[in-house]
Amino acid sequence: MILDSFRLDGKVALVTGSSAGLGASIALALAEAGASVACHGNTRSPETTCERIARLGGATIALHGDLGLPETSALLVESTIQRFGTIDILVNNAGTIRRSPAVDYKMEDWTAVLQTNLSSVFRLSQLAGRKMLDQGSGKILNIASLLSFQGGITVPAYAASKGGVAQLTKALANEWAAKNVNVNAIAPGYIRTSNTVALQNDEVRNRQILERIPAGRWGEPTDLCGAALFLCSHASDYVHGHVLVVDGGWMSR
Repeated sequence: MILDSFRLDGKVALVTGSSAGLGASIALALAEAGASVACHGNTRSPETTCERIARLGGATIALHGDLGLPETSALLVESTIQRFGTIDILVNNAGTIRRSPAVDYKMEDWTAVLQTNLSSVFRLSQLAGRKMLDQGSGKILNIASLLSFQGGITVPAYAASKGGVAQLTKALANEWAAKNVNVNAIAPGYIRTSNTVALQNDEVRNRQILERIPAGRWGEPTDLCGAALFLCSHASDYVHGHVLVVDGGWMSR
């Protein structure tokens, strides 16, 4: 049955930045498909997401840490494996954004954004990838952005980091595809999350954004769940190095 290829029974997933927004929705979707899920949070606790997974009857664990710190990546992967015995799926969702005109952009902001959005993605992928390569299978899903393709406005570090995520996805896929480890990405469009509150509240930018989106609305975190489940399941076993845009049609305009 084709639907069986979307099931994740017996699989173990680590989802970073899953206390709310995109990460929480993806974590819940993976749990609904049968996976055990390690949920990570930094400034916000992932406990609420874990409680929702537990109510579904799923196995879960809450993990905490700042992915701007190099040691956090190892802690998350090691804790997931210690709790569940392995790691089959890694969703690199955690991210941050700091806004300022490029001419005034502070180097500490540049470093903080690149550390969290790009360097931690590589560290986590490398650490989880070692386990996946040893066991001969695994799925890594990176959360990229429309700004993997476009430059944005007043977000130079974010755009640079998300461009890097797209290219890192392809680079890892080139090395690991033949070893049954899939590395892909989703590039969300304009989604209602805490990272986009400033845009949602800006009357001019909000109007401009909606005028360009063919679907005529902001995306919701749940709009990514189908794509995430596909790329984390056996249904996508021959998909490698792909950046799947989920944007209400923004890029087609």
